[in-house]
This record gives sequence, structure tokens and C-alpha cells, in this order.
Amino acid sequence: MTAAGVVLTSVKSEPAARSSRGFHATVPKQKKVAVVGAAGGIGQPLSLLLKMNPRVTALNLYDLAPVTPGVAADVSHINFPAQVAGFAGEESLESALKDADIVVVPAGVPRKPGMTRDDLFAVNGSIVANIAKAAAKACPKACLLIISNPVNSTVPIVAEVLKKSGAYDPRKVFGVTTLDVVRANTFIAANQNMDPTKLNVPVVGGHAGITILPLLSQIQGASFTEEDKAALTQRIMFGGDEVVKAKAGGGSATLSMAYAGALFTDYVLRALGGEKGIVACSYVESDVVKNLSHFSSPIELGVNGVEKIHGLGKLDAFEQKKLEEAIPELEASIKKGVEFVAKNY
Repeated sequence: MTAAGVVLTSVKSEPAARSSRGFHATVPKQKKVAVVGAAGGIGQPLSLLLKMNPRVTALNLYDLAPVTPGVAADVSHINFPAQVAGFAGEESLESALKDADIVVVPAGVPRKPGMTRDDLFAVNGSIVANIAKAAAKACPKACLLIISNPVNSTVPIVAEVLKKSGAYDPRKVFGVTTLDVVRANTFIAANQNMDPTKLNVPVVGGHAGITILPLLSQIQGASFTEEDKAALTQRIMFGGDEVVKAKAGGGSATLSMAYAGALFTDYVLRALGGEKGIVACSYVESDVVKNLSHFSSPIELGVNGVEKIHGLGKLDAFEQKKLEEAIPELEASIKKGVEFVAKNY
């Protein structure tokens, strides 16, 4: 994988831009997808959206909850071709993952009011580590799409577990940061009176608070006051908190995250099927920023997963300052994930 400095608006492919309106309509090469955490608040709508994706031949839905076969039965009635199977209980995890091309992982506990993503670490860290161990056995060549928070730590956890299992391919482990892009598109379109379906705002860094950095200076045709730039950046960084507070103890972002997860899964499906020029932001193993083993930036997808990692392009002074503020937190989150595996696995 290579890093290259580019102006991000220049790498955005037309197919990728069109995909922001929904799943791409070209006839697919079909694939097997497994959803781990399929009975949860993200997992159920995500499973529904993946059932509607014509690229999916087989859709395996897994969760610890005994209701999971019922979720699978419900989703299976939707009139799209994918064959759906449900799996419940710890003992069936490897069966659910068997020979999957893509494993999407929304499993874990959701945030509640007052909780940070870091508060989720102990529980969700163990969950994703066990999923990575099972994937190393059941589908060692699969692309793993990690939604479980805190993504800044859970993706390094998955990488370290796969290394210990001898099944690590850095091109195939992704932190799903697409929701940050979706929010940026929505909020900026409202501010600039633009069509949100035609925006593709680059959002780099990580997937928590100040590590989320939208590059507003690289949006063609947009112009922001300093006040708007600061307010929009803050809102994109903490959009998840906005949902948690609005749900008043009833959960976190589930529907928007399911949409974003399905959208990124579609990008990967298209690339695995041979489509060229698909560029999307994702938190992956990267050398874009010195001393950070993982970072989110625009990546080009291919038949083997990550084909090329693009650099940050030109940042303005505001963005450079925000990046410098994010780096120590990202570094600490990555270190925490690596140390978790070293201690427990």
C-alpha cells in the first residue's frame, strides 16, 4: 500500500459519487456477506439493506440473541435474491462466518447518555477480538468491516488478533467511518444550499470526537465563514452525541449507522466484483501520518481490498491545527487496542 498526496476532490470517481444516492445499479458479481450483531439496533436495519443489495448472494445473520433466526426469517421475505440464514449463540459463530467474502461487524453494546466511545472499550474490545479469532478460522480471506465502537481501538484489536492467528491482511480490515461522511454531506449541504446527494466530503483521522476531521477546504464550490467552519466541524465531530441526547437514553445512532454501513459494504462489494475507481474514506492500516499505524483517509478499493491509500491533500491552517490536536488521541487509542490484545490474547 502506498501513500500519495492528492487533492481529494480530484480522486472522487463518478461511480462513487453516484453511490451516495443509494446502491449502485450495475449488475453485480455476487458475494456472501455475514453480519455479526444482526439482532441489534444497527444490525437489523443493516441486514434489511444488505438483503436489498443485488450483489449479495448469501446473507448470514448472526447474534448471541435467540431472536436472530426470527430476524433472518423476517428479512428473508423481502423480494430480493439473497438467500438468508440465521445463527444464534456463541457456538454457531464460525458456522455463520464460513466462507464469507465480507463480514460486517456492528456487534457490541451501544452508547448511552454520558458514555464516551472509550467507555465501551472493555466490553466491545473482547467482542471484536473473539469475532476476529473466529474469522481467522472460518473466512481467513474475508474483508472485515468493523462498526463496533470505539473504532479507533477496535480496528487495531482486530488487526493484532489476526496477526496472532496468522491470517492478517492489512488490505482487508476496515474501520467503517462512512457515517462521518454522511453527516458531513448532510450538514454542509444545508449550510451551503447544496444537494447532499451530490456531495462527497472527505473526512479523515478517526471515528470519535476530535479525531473526526472534515476537510471543508477541499469542497469544490463551497465558501464558509470562520464561524460556520468551526461550528460545522464541531457538529460533524460530535454528531453521534447529538443523536444520543435526542434519544434520551433510548440508544445511539442506529438507522443512520446502518445506512452508512450498508453504503460502505456496497463500495467493497463493487470493488471485489472488479469495478474500478471506487474511492471512499475508511480507517485502515496506514502510513499517511507519522507514528500512527491506523488512520482514516480516502482509499481506493480493488479486488483484494485496499488498493491504494491517498494522502490528505492540502490542509488549511484550521484543519492543520485540528489534525495536530487529533493525533495524540488517535495514538493513545491505537496503543490501547494493541496492549489489550497483548495482555488478553
